[in-house]
Amino acid sequence: MAAPDVWIARDDGSDIIRAATVASVGRDYNGNITARLSGCDQAAVTLVADHGHDHGRTPDDFHRQLLKVISELSDGREAAIVRPVHEPDRGWRWVSERL
Repeated sequence: MAAPDVWIARDDGSDIIRAATVASVGRDYNGNITARLSGCDQAAVTLVADHGHDHGRTPDDFHRQLLKVISELSDGREAAIVRPVHEPDRGWRWVSERL
């Protein structure tokens, strides 16, 4: 049985990418969380833009947290989408939903 598709949404919902196409995830010099896509000539998608004082900085390991969520969802039976969310009392976190 094939693993279900896991998708990743940008913080504002303007872009959605399939997790299987992600070659790497990291934090750039501006504090943005970016995903580099495999099979594309250095194509990168900004998943979380550094909002500075508006939403606070993402945790230093936020890109690693995304990989953990993707790994856990890949073991599931249903397709899912992961998206970054900022809540004033909890800060930044990744949430997942079934599709």
